[in-house]
Amino acid sequence: MMTQVGFLPEETSSFVGRRAELARLETALATHRMTTLIGPGGVGKTRLALRAARAAADRYPDGAWWADLSPLYDDALLLPTVSDAVGLADHTLRMPVEALCEWLGDKRLLLVLDSAEHLRAPCSHLLAELLTTSPGLTVLVTSRQPLGTRGEHVVRIPPLPVDGAPDALQLFEDRLRASDPHAGLDAPGDRAAAADICRRLEGIPLAIELAAAGIGRHTVAQLATRIGTRFDAPVDAEDLTASRLDLLADDSLWPRRHRTLRTTIGWSHELCTPLERLLWARLTVLRTDFDEETAREVCTGGPLTPDEVDRALQGLVAQSVVQWDGTRYRMLDTLREYGRMWLAELGEERAAADRHAASFLGLARRAHAGWTGPDQISWYHKVSDTHLDLCAALDHLLAHDVAGAQEMAGRVGFFWACCGHLSEARGYAQRALDSGPVEGPHRTRLQWVLGVAALLQGDFATAEKYGALCTAIALYDRDDEGMLGATYLSGLTQLMTGEPAAALEAAERVLRMTETAPPDGGPAEQRAPAASGSGGGMPPVESAHRLRCRLITVFALTALGRLTESGRAAAALRRACERGGEHWTRSYADYQLALIALLQGRPADSAAHARAMLAGKHRLRDSFGIALGLDILAAAIAAQGAGAQAARVYGTGHAYWRMVGHPQRGTPELGAVRETCELQARAAVGDEAYQRAFERGQADNAEVGLAAALRSELQL
Repeated sequence: MMTQVGFLPEETSSFVGRRAELARLETALATHRMTTLIGPGGVGKTRLALRAARAAADRYPDGAWWADLSPLYDDALLLPTVSDAVGLADHTLRMPVEALCEWLGDKRLLLVLDSAEHLRAPCSHLLAELLTTSPGLTVLVTSRQPLGTRGEHVVRIPPLPVDGAPDALQLFEDRLRASDPHAGLDAPGDRAAAADICRRLEGIPLAIELAAAGIGRHTVAQLATRIGTRFDAPVDAEDLTASRLDLLADDSLWPRRHRTLRTTIGWSHELCTPLERLLWARLTVLRTDFDEETAREVCTGGPLTPDEVDRALQGLVAQSVVQWDGTRYRMLDTLREYGRMWLAELGEERAAADRHAASFLGLARRAHAGWTGPDQISWYHKVSDTHLDLCAALDHLLAHDVAGAQEMAGRVGFFWACCGHLSEARGYAQRALDSGPVEGPHRTRLQWVLGVAALLQGDFATAEKYGALCTAIALYDRDDEGMLGATYLSGLTQLMTGEPAAALEAAERVLRMTETAPPDGGPAEQRAPAASGSGGGMPPVESAHRLRCRLITVFALTALGRLTESGRAAAALRRACERGGEHWTRSYADYQLALIALLQGRPADSAAHARAMLAGKHRLRDSFGIALGLDILAAAIAAQGAGAQAARVYGTGHAYWRMVGHPQRGTPELGAVRETCELQARAAVGDEAYQRAFERGQADNAEVGLAAALRSELQL
């Protein structure tokens, strides 16, 4: 959910009370650069941090940004997660922490790190570096314990008051009505019974929410009696349930004085059916929000049939164990922690991890097969949104199924390279290659991914090496699709290093050699035919590798000044992409059409093509492509005499270039285009007005700046 500046999660339920805590937080954020909210699990730290961040967001010109750390299973993904959270998609070979420090160095923003207790030391080290190098940065952390970072200001969050204040009772009633709009505390004695429940539960919000979810099976009075009986009963050290609950009694995480929450979760667990309990345990292997299909894939087995998974999932939603936001399901980390304990008790940890890895390997296969097709963008987003689960699955496969890891890393690698996860694409590809086996199609695809990632990071020597290696393997195997892919990699490397003639010659030769090549992957991965059907005379849908190889010819023809040929080739490529539902290559065809029109003296046409390119890249969340497109759009606008507007678009382009960590990149001929853009814009409005507009574009929130650039009215 976007605030005025920055991104914060949506609030999906009512917020109750906490006026005093919000006032303390407002003061803390205004007077301290790092504030940590501490308190036991379930006390409401996340909701309070979200409300405080939303209230403070307008004070930070560069926004309020949220990073949920609860899904991270080790510290390796901490930096990528924080970088994603603040909009950095670094394409360089720098150390990730160096890139993040530079990105934040001149910004004034609020960064919220939620649920940091399991990564206290790495979070502390990271924040120490960020706060030292980024003087405009303010950090708000939620954790069960302080991080110990120098300058940390700690705010303890107590439970809701239960005596003399209505907050806990109001929360109980709100959650009661959320599950059943007709429910209430209208029967005689209900309000007194509900108040007693809140006192018994010590005002802990999560405990109150879980209790309110139990009303569907009990009246309020019955619930009060059952909870009273449960809490008044002595704890038997030999009782199996108690001993399992006490596994969570580590004083650093679950202080014994907060046994109330542990007991309440255990009571909620007892209210579940056996299959609901089993699903609760199995769902904890998922790192990110999920849908019904994923739950079925990961959790089906034994007594949990697919239909039983659906029924049990709805039961967990009804009891507030799982939350549903209308599109996705998620589990609070406190409840996930309890479920993991039961998964271990059941002896199912390895089996659950195997099912999880198999599910996400399947997702990688389907996404790879769907790259050229009507669902390309939805697959692109699904790979991006399930990034942490894909990483977890890859780590498991690297330990237990190397062939599966090689296949998976190869199939998701190009997605990751396109959406900015270059370090992960390259890192996992290298780990999978190093693990063996030494040959096979999955290994060859990995080498191609490694080369593409290296190219996008500006490591041309490595890209050239893997382009030559993939070419040699494809020739030996007589693999047409492999030749097309290798030629794309080698050709793009040649274009970036100023050798368009060599790129064109190789691409044209391989396209002729492979004119009858089947879609990528052979019969098992055939793409769907064009919507109009083969009987309508439409050309067949081309493979992703072939479309990308055709793109090399367009780029090379443009670089060589053969603009009429390049324009025809780009228009034909765009039509081929439309037939196949391929948006990524199509957007680069639009980009080339914009460049060609600009070089031919048709700036209005150029601007139209550039905006089409930007719309496609925005749908794909491709910051690198957006940066390229904004440069061309600025040049087209400048050529039409709108100097201030061109300067602002150019400034927004510079902001996107900073996101990917590069100075302006691209093929060599773009240097002259950018220089002309600036000269024309300055000549139209003067140096002072140009600089003001350029700086405004740089300072704009990226989404705001892009939206302004996409407006087609000229501002002369």
